[in-house]
Formats: sequence, C-alpha cells, structure tokens
Amino acid sequence: MPSVSMRVRELRASDRPRWDELWAGYLRFYREALPAEMTELTWRRLMNSDEQPYGLAALAGEHMIGFVHYHFHMSTWSATGYCYLEDLFVDPAVRGRGAGRALIEAVYKAADERGATRTYWHTHESNTQARALYDKIAELTPFVRYQRREGPAGTTE
Repeated sequence: MPSVSMRVRELRASDRPRWDELWAGYLRFYREALPAEMTELTWRRLMNSDEQPYGLAALAGEHMIGFVHYHFHMSTWSATGYCYLEDLFVDPAVRGRGAGRALIEAVYKAADERGATRTYWHTHESNTQARALYDKIAELTPFVRYQRREGPAGTTE
C-alpha cells in the first residue's frame, strides 16, 4: 500500500457515518452497549462548539481512520485545570501506522494551548497494543481507579 499522508483535524458533521462505524467498533472493543440516545447525545455535544467533549479525527488521505474525544475540567491542584482524554479509537486495519500517536499529540497540543497542567486517560489493562504506544509517550501512574458500585437502574447497591 502506498504511503498516504496522515493528518488530524476537528470532527465535522460530514464525518458522522464513519464516526458511527468507528464508535461502534470502540464500544465492541470494550464490550459495552450504549442506548442509541446516548450515542446521539454524544454526537450532538461533539458538534456543539459551546459544549464538551471536543472531538478530533485522524485521516489517511481523506479517509477517517480514527477519533479522539477529550474535555477539560477544573482541579483543586491546578489553577488552569486538567485535560481528560476520554475516548480514543483507531480502525484495527490501520493500527501501528501512527494515527493513535497523532491523535494523542493533537490532544496534548490542545491541552497546552488551554494551559492544562495535566493530560491523562484510562485504558483497560488488557489493551496491550495501545499500552505499548502509551508507554512511549506518557507515564504510567501508580494510582488505582475506584468507581461507585451501581445496582439495577443505576441505583446504589
């Protein structure tokens, strides 16, 4: 396959069909199912420049091959806040060609422009392919994540 230039840009409304495909792949990877209403709400937020999260697309030529979603939040430890990279997905057919790195570096750039003092994310411990990249461009922290236990219909057990 000939080398195709890769670039990262903001998500556009015209990206919706391909984003839907990649989003479905992302959810399958994590064995998650979201109601269609949540996917629709996420897309509307991504398209509204007054809301968060923000979204970027990785393109090979003109073909969207991946996305990243991120947002900013305040912190009691930083006057300028933090950047949280929430979702990152690259089409499995083109992994290992730099799209994931390019998307993360674009988030780093956005965080720097905003003055965020920390950019961070989570991944599943079994996500070895992604973790091989993350180990090159980020620091694995010793913090353990906890979350609220939820019972039926989102109620606390």
